Order: sequence, then structure tokens, then C-alpha cells
Amino acid sequence: MILVTGANGNLGSATLAALRAGGAVATGGSRTPGAGTRHLDFDDRASLDLTGVSTLVLISAGYAEDDQVVGRHAAVLDAAVRDGVGHVVYTSLTTAGDHLGFAPAHRATERLVRASGLPWTILRNGLYAELFGSLLMWADDGVESAFGDGALAAVAREDLAGSAAAVAAHPARHGERVYDLVGTPITAGQVADRLGVPHRTIGLGEYRRRLLDETPGLLPFQPPMLSSIATGIRHGFLGGTAPDLTDLLGRPVRDPLAVAVAAASATRPAA
Repeated sequence: MILVTGANGNLGSATLAALRAGGAVATGGSRTPGAGTRHLDFDDRASLDLTGVSTLVLISAGYAEDDQVVGRHAAVLDAAVRDGVGHVVYTSLTTAGDHLGFAPAHRATERLVRASGLPWTILRNGLYAELFGSLLMWADDGVESAFGDGALAAVAREDLAGSAAAVAAHPARHGERVYDLVGTPITAGQVADRLGVPHRTIGLGEYRRRLLDETPGLLPFQPPMLSSIATGIRHGFLGGTAPDLTDLLGRPVRDPLAVAVAAASATRPAA
């Protein structure tokens, strides 16, 4: 049986749906499980029961400080070793993302995966096209961003879920492989053109100020994380492409520009 962690999250639920659509015997694990899913709380080691799991799809628990994220992943991997899991598939961060503020937790987890002694596959996921679109900020006459003219090799979340499902369904084909799952480069200007509005670039200092002063609800680790995404895109670190995603999917990828446009449109203020 395949088990997907974070089954109530966007990537986890999409991966589980893709597995089931392909006929795989799969279930999900979550801190708040629903029908047909297991209770798995990464902060409660006693809840981490992975008996009967042949392949574990470890969706990164990245919504926390790095030490907490790595500690959670270590607990799950310890349970996987104890319970005899046959293969671990970890959703990591694109290789180009080494420049991003949240890369260390992913790279530390990759080390834990390799050191676990379990067969493994690492999926280095590119940044979501949905995220790129949602980070554009609406102004009176258009959209603003700190991305400048920089491009992001963005990926639709559904494509990352499909690639994770493809690997988990046949893990032996992908043992000890690292895949760089990036898409087609897009820019904020292209998104704005599709929206029919102008794009204006703001400075990184102004962007950080807005995150700190005008964005309620952000956790302490999030402003530096988001600022690192902006500077990484702006200065050309995140635009490189690779064929791994289409190879795993066996089909063309979804248009990341259309996905980003839809995400930006969803945040447009009402007239």
C-alpha cells in the first residue's frame, strides 16, 4: 500500500487523487484525518504508525521553522525504518532553489532520507505557478511585484502531484534517483499581459516593508522566505529548465502561465 502524508494539503490531496485515479492502492495520512485516511501527527511520534506501507510519499512539512521541519521529517523516517516501509519518495525543492531561504530544511531532509537505509527517490519540485500568480500585488492600475524581469520555471501543482504519483506507483524504476521538476519559465510581465494590465516593479526593500508592515497573519519565518523567492527570481536564479517533469508525466506539462494568471485573477479586488 502507498501512503501519502499531508493528505489534507493541496499537494498531498492531489497526489493521493492521482494515485487512486491510476488504480493504485493508496491512502493518506494527516494530523486531521478524514474518512479513509490515517491519523499521522509529525509532532506526536506515538501517532506515526506506518505498518503495511510499501511506499511512503513524504510531502514536505515545510510550514514551520527549519529545525521543526527537519525534526518532523526525522520522526517520520524513523517510523518508516521501524515499520519496514519499502521505499520513500520525498518532495524536496528544485536544485536551483539552493539560493532560497527555506532550502536548508529540504537539503537536510534529503540527507536523512539517504542515510535512512531505505530505498528512496527525491523529487526536487519547482515553485508552484499558483504561488507565482498569487504573489503579484494588485494596485489601482495593474499589478506590482519585486520580481522585475526575472523568470521562474514555474510548475502547476497538479503536474507535481502527477509526477509523485507516477514514481510512487512504480518505485523500483526510480530507486536512488533525484529528479529536478521544473517547468516553462514565465515572468510577471507575461502574467500582467494576459490579465490585460500593466506590471510595475518595486524594490526588494519596499517588498520586505510591505510583508512586515502590511501583510497581517504572516509567521516570523515567512517574510524572509518570500523575500528570498523574490530576489531569486529577480536575479535569474530560478529560470532554468529540465526535462525530468515531462519524462515522468509522459505528456506535456500544463501551461504554467495560464495557471499563474488564474491565481492572480483570484486575488483581484472587486471593482
